[in-house]
Amino acid sequence: MAKYVFVTGGVTSSLGKGIVAASLAKLLQARGFKATIQKFDPYINVDPGTLNPYEHGECYVTEDGAETDLDLGHYERFLNIHTSQANNVTTGRIYQTVINKEREGAFLGKTVQVIPHITDEIKNRMLLLGKDDTYDIVISEIGGTIGDIESLPFIEAVRQLQWELPEEDVCVIHLTLVPYLRAAKELKTKPTQHSVRMMSENGVHPDIIVCRTEEPLNNDIRRKIAQFCNVKTEAVIESMDASTIYEVPLMMLREKLDVITLRKLNITGYAEPELDRWKGFLDKLKYPKSQVTIGLVGKYIELQDAYKSILESFIHAGAVNEVKVQVVNIHSEYLTPENVLEKMRGLDGILVAPGFGQRGTEGKIAAIQYARENKLPFFGICLGMQMAVIEYARNVLGLKNAHSIEMSEETAFPVINMMEEQKKIKMMGGTMRLGAYSCDIVPGTMAEKIYGKTKISERHRHRYEFNNDYLQQFADAGMIASGTNEESGLVEIIELPESKHPFFIGVQFHPELKSTVESPAPLFVSFVKAANEYHEKQVSSKTAVAAVAN
Repeated sequence: MAKYVFVTGGVTSSLGKGIVAASLAKLLQARGFKATIQKFDPYINVDPGTLNPYEHGECYVTEDGAETDLDLGHYERFLNIHTSQANNVTTGRIYQTVINKEREGAFLGKTVQVIPHITDEIKNRMLLLGKDDTYDIVISEIGGTIGDIESLPFIEAVRQLQWELPEEDVCVIHLTLVPYLRAAKELKTKPTQHSVRMMSENGVHPDIIVCRTEEPLNNDIRRKIAQFCNVKTEAVIESMDASTIYEVPLMMLREKLDVITLRKLNITGYAEPELDRWKGFLDKLKYPKSQVTIGLVGKYIELQDAYKSILESFIHAGAVNEVKVQVVNIHSEYLTPENVLEKMRGLDGILVAPGFGQRGTEGKIAAIQYARENKLPFFGICLGMQMAVIEYARNVLGLKNAHSIEMSEETAFPVINMMEEQKKIKMMGGTMRLGAYSCDIVPGTMAEKIYGKTKISERHRHRYEFNNDYLQQFADAGMIASGTNEESGLVEIIELPESKHPFFIGVQFHPELKSTVESPAPLFVSFVKAANEYHEKQVSSKTAVAAVAN
């Protein structure tokens, strides 16, 4: 039987429950345990797939095509494992399942209620991943904050499991805030006390309290929290702000979060954690040998979480190259042919980000044209790849006003078209081309050089595709379709040969979704390397000009 750890949050949102949960799982994994994490979200949407990025940040896609919460990206990046549909559950999905059962007559005429029917379904999902021998420990992160009305059924389900399962099989970790009042020069424990009291009123008693704080917790503060919150002093864990999320596992190791959790779960005889590769990654991350500046051209840049996986992929790729990647946000809606030179100044490469809809597309096209004509390293993802196709069609093939059917149904040159299987779909949620698909790479291309093989698998999330009716025209004009899906003929990768451009590549898939600390995305690694080479050439050129001037 697996053991179960539940991570809850109090006082305020955005304290980092997902990072603490992922850090604990990483430490348990490093000690030899098979651990996984799942996220329970209290919103009524069935999944985040129909949510605007401004509402919920990035929609993360798993191998099996589930549209999930962005925290699952942290889980995969920390653990280097694949998650699935089972790792993310929303209130909407719970209610949908229960209502479907009621329509089928599964409850034999009984009145369907929150307790026991909704909480029973929540418990089933909480225990699902631990029902076979795949995992030793299952960590469940409960979204929202203690006191939220929508979170109550999940907290009630945890209460019931604390009562139903053996005491040594359940551990509850509560993440809370200990604010520092600068005027008084004091850390305040009262918010934590109130949060734990509210949790206890709902029948759930935390075994460990993780305190997010800007200042170190002294022993007196720890004892005070322990006394008022009914936990052992050693179970009051300090979680200071970190310069990078990848430091948090080592911080939690110093605080013995994993050891205290294992002790509560009555697990003994575990090994010392093996974290040499993790520490090696952190050393390269903290002590880079050079720096590059990458322009992230997108329409959701006001919210960093909208491009979370992309930003994390740059961190992974930067560490491999021993380069610090400085990302500069460029709002595509305000980018024009008139100001593109000013916006591109000082950049060593641009990444044109994914997205949906008309807004900001012309700005993306302007940025891509500049990068192509000025030999600036370019990397386009999903819509970014499609915009590169449109830019090339307009300015190289001479197909004026070429566009995507998504933005212009009446365009005379639909170089980007809707996928055939998508044309009959009416329901928007969960109906895109989602999850992992294979891609065959043409030998001798930049794509093959980057991946080092001719058969790959990457994750997708799109409805529109390269229109193969124009494939030969693009090939004749020098843009190569270097990767395709064998079954559908879908163009997955487009590129310009290195003889035309040092690094110009666009992909229909999302390579950022598979990038982890231990397995950085090859495309990001190569892009950062190309940006670094471009940067070094620019520095050498400026040095040569200065020498001549002197």
